[in-house]
Amino acid sequence: MATTAQTETNADTQRRNRLLRRFLIGLAIVILVGGGAWLIHHQLIGQYLEETNDAYVRGDSVTVSSKVSGYVDQLFVADNQDVRAGAPLLRLDARDYRAQAAQFTAQQGVSAANADNIRATILEQEAAIDQARAQLDSALATQRFADGEVARYTPLAASGAETREKLASLRREAAQAHAQVAQGRAALISAQRRIGSLRAQVRQAVAQGAAARAQLSAANVNVGSAQVKASIAGRIGDRSVRVGQYVQPGVRLMSIVPVDALYIVANFKETQIGAMRPGQPVEIAIDAMPDADLHGHVESLSPGTGAEFSLLPPQNATGNFTKIVQRVPVRIAIDAAPAIRRALIAGLSATVTVDTKAGAR
Repeated sequence: MATTAQTETNADTQRRNRLLRRFLIGLAIVILVGGGAWLIHHQLIGQYLEETNDAYVRGDSVTVSSKVSGYVDQLFVADNQDVRAGAPLLRLDARDYRAQAAQFTAQQGVSAANADNIRATILEQEAAIDQARAQLDSALATQRFADGEVARYTPLAASGAETREKLASLRREAAQAHAQVAQGRAALISAQRRIGSLRAQVRQAVAQGAAARAQLSAANVNVGSAQVKASIAGRIGDRSVRVGQYVQPGVRLMSIVPVDALYIVANFKETQIGAMRPGQPVEIAIDAMPDADLHGHVESLSPGTGAEFSLLPPQNATGNFTKIVQRVPVRIAIDAAPAIRRALIAGLSATVTVDTKAGAR
């Protein structure tokens, strides 16, 4: 019986050994097939795939601020509301700016009235010039007559035919005539120069009117700026303004995120971008949307690493040197339907895989 038990034990051992050999052979075959498949996949596809989880959804958001100061009179949007480009966001109390516009309008009217008044004065002065010219012509005629009388009576007085008192009286009249001619010439010159002064006053009034128009235009711009409008289409975020709040120019009131124009910035290691080119396809996995099948393409590569654009770029030529692998920002466009794009949120984390084997578009 001992021999029979030993025989059965040997048979069980041989059976277990055969099963173990078969299992090991099968495991080796599976490993060889899996390894071969992995090797083939790596050689054909895997070695061209570059992946990083240092990627985030980004959007070129616009900061909304007021161009003018004032109290918020009305607010047209709420938090997280979608707006279209040109839609009103808020309105400031513009009564002060309207009053300034009315004041400059009045100044423009006063300047125009002054210019018209001076032009009328110029017409009157031109008539005065004609009058002065006529008086000068009359004085010249009197002067010529007086000079003729003196010339005619001088030989008569010398011969005794006329008295010397008569000649002296004629010479006095001739001198008065010359004085009147000089007075007439001076009056004519003064009247003509007055025209130049009046025309300068017209130009001054016109310039004042132009200044008033410029100020009116600026005031109208301020009136229009009292209503703040959206410069792009997107979604309202980070709204800090409230009705009744006093706002200053340039202070951020809210932001507009263009949800239909979001993209991804992936920071690849410098050792990963050697074969990366714009247009290559990208597989995108959003951490917040694990079931979403998103695709995209490489849009552009940054001209410098992230450290190069930091506030204090590294100066590796000084002190001890430790080599650190740098990261290069790569902009990736999201190729998705508008409904899916609107579901994305700026700032979400993502994992992207770039197929560097594919050529540029």
